[in-house]
Amino acid sequence: MEQYITPLINLLNEMTPYLLFGFLIAGILHEFVPRRIYANNLSANNFRSVLLAALFGIPLPLCSCGVIPTAASLRREGASKGATVSFLISTPQTGVDSILATASLLGIPFAIIRPLVALVTAITGGCIVNRWCNDTDKQEVTESRTQQKKSFWGKCIGTLHYGFIEMLQDIGKWIVIGLVIAAIITIAVPDNFFAQFNDYPILNMFIILLLSTPMYLCATGSIPIAAALMLKGLSPGAALVLLMAGPATNMAAILVINKIMGRKTLIVYLATIIAGAIGFGLVVDYLLPAEWFIGNLHAHGAACCHSGGTPWWQIASSIIFVILLVVAMALRYIKKDECNCGGHCNDGCSSTEKRYRIEGMICNHCKANVEKSLSNVEGVTEVRVDLTEGAAYVKGEKIDHGKIVEAIESIGYKYIDE
Repeated sequence: MEQYITPLINLLNEMTPYLLFGFLIAGILHEFVPRRIYANNLSANNFRSVLLAALFGIPLPLCSCGVIPTAASLRREGASKGATVSFLISTPQTGVDSILATASLLGIPFAIIRPLVALVTAITGGCIVNRWCNDTDKQEVTESRTQQKKSFWGKCIGTLHYGFIEMLQDIGKWIVIGLVIAAIITIAVPDNFFAQFNDYPILNMFIILLLSTPMYLCATGSIPIAAALMLKGLSPGAALVLLMAGPATNMAAILVINKIMGRKTLIVYLATIIAGAIGFGLVVDYLLPAEWFIGNLHAHGAACCHSGGTPWWQIASSIIFVILLVVAMALRYIKKDECNCGGHCNDGCSSTEKRYRIEGMICNHCKANVEKSLSNVEGVTEVRVDLTEGAAYVKGEKIDHGKIVEAIESIGYKYIDE
């Protein structure tokens, strides 16, 4: 057991200082950058909107499940189809947390290339969509009645809550899964296993692409997996394919994009990611010095294979990370003793609140988008979403059931009739 635990602990020590800083930056972006700015600048069917969507999306730490409802919401607020696709491609590939974690484990060159690749592929996909896909179904801009102004200190508290509670609830388990897989790969896969395929780099890339496209991998959780595979002989270009295609796509995202954006847009979306992953993978393998990647990997990532002295600040960061992760998960899964009205009544539950089962909600971004969409339905006065139940509790008078279902399905989720 020790041979598996030691690489896991060493990987954790390497990544957690950068993860904690990345989560803090994520919270600041969430609280201090008005979301309305995104929609106001993404409505035109031109290059500028596509470029801005990519630039907006790159630093946001949204996973491929969280980015879908967020993009759908932007679409409803007036973003063009090309800008929405650009956002969909760029956002899940990177984030401030994953960029910092990439630098810590894979080195600076990879940390530079990842957002660059996300930018180029996002712009390419968005421009193709603007050119070839009709945008006749663009939604009118809507105002959310749930938005409230916060004080500076309220935003500071919100920054900490979002970064170290909500973000950890959303991607914490995927980071842990990635670290566990990386530790297993480090021990179980023979040294230089992938070296036998070095004469067939494209075959290597297609194998990685075939495995990673339908799977869910978050941008940060994929980093230790890529590092472990490279230490076993996987080429840097093939590792880049994993880092691109894994976070950018999964089967759930593919199905939802087909539903809300159309088959033609889905084809452009997938083709751009696949062509970009293979193309940039070949550039890395054939045009850039291997020492940039292999040397940095051993310099920054060799910690997964040794048990030497570890700086105190890395150990402290790991302890803080584990404590925050346990607290975040406990807050998510501990059931609260609430009545149907959300705990605001004095004499029992209000008969005006109804429960709606919803399929497809995974993270807090999903929760926020469902709450926002349902709050805009006429007659709704209060919305409460429970992720563990997969349900929304809607309170109000004379609410049209059909409009509630339409609001749920318009952002890519499925209503389940009970």
